[in-house]
Amino acid sequence: MKNFNWPIRIYYEDTDAGGVVFYANYLKFFERARTEMLRSKGFEQDELMNNDNIIFAVRSINVDYLSPAHFNEQINVSSEISRLKKVSLIFEQSITRENKVLCKATVTIACLDAKTMRPKVIPPLLRAEFQ
Repeated sequence: MKNFNWPIRIYYEDTDAGGVVFYANYLKFFERARTEMLRSKGFEQDELMNNDNIIFAVRSINVDYLSPAHFNEQINVSSEISRLKKVSLIFEQSITRENKVLCKATVTIACLDAKTMRPKVIPPLLRAEFQ
């Protein structure tokens, strides 16, 4: 799937006392961008859970923090599916400010049965959108 971009403004609540984005908040920004990517394709996570009995969960994440973002800056979060497997997706994500990479991550997302929390095959309709 081609690159998806989501703009985010840095709010005071996202930062530490020095006005720098708190490291864990980058994970929230990545999560929001993946959710908006799904939404842009017509998939709502609550509907996937209620109608298709699936949820997506982070299985692993590798993050490189390269440069800080600061209060009131506009950043861009990009998300791209680099690999589609039977029950998981691997995302390459980055956060940039004016084309400078601030943070990047490789995120493995597992598709799970919402009731048993066991791996579940990604449904064909979703798979078609991700390819």
